[in-house]
Amino acid sequence: MGLPSVFIRLTGCPLRCAWCDTAYAFTGGRRMNLATILDAVAGYGARQVCVTGGEPLAQKNCLALITSLCDAGYEVSLETSGALDIGVVDPRASRIVDVKAPGSGESARNRWQNLSLLGPRDELKFVLANRADYEWAGRVIAEHGLERRCPILFSPVQEMLTPVDLAEWILADRLPVRFQLQLHKRLWGNMRGK
Repeated sequence: MGLPSVFIRLTGCPLRCAWCDTAYAFTGGRRMNLATILDAVAGYGARQVCVTGGEPLAQKNCLALITSLCDAGYEVSLETSGALDIGVVDPRASRIVDVKAPGSGESARNRWQNLSLLGPRDELKFVLANRADYEWAGRVIAEHGLERRCPILFSPVQEMLTPVDLAEWILADRLPVRFQLQLHKRLWGNMRGK
């Protein structure tokens, strides 16, 4: 967070989280070949590139895109729902895995095998809608010893859980997590890229 980054948003997602803020990514977009994408990314002058979606791993050329970006020398991260296998991702890319809490309506889709694939360069993200989600996430962290694997992020669902409440819960419980807000939304709202 805080570094100039290029977001590459891929169309399509097999999940339907109750609080999804990017439903526009379920359809539409435009087809681009790898060379065109790499040229567009280079035009921004940023070294950080985040491949996101929808669910990027549901797209057949996502893995080739990640590898091409890594080959071009970018610091690449993949934001994924955690419902699909992250073991196939180029090891040079960091993986940001969203663990779906019950409030999302998609917690049954979590691919728990992904947790054992995480390393110190990866991150786990819990997007939380309420206190019940928060307590569930705390139990998941404790049961799997996740604080020893990689950084863990807790983020409130906009307009469902106030950032202050979440921050206070984390402090009171001394959870080994980082508090996260979607900085780009704070700065530019829900504006879409070009």
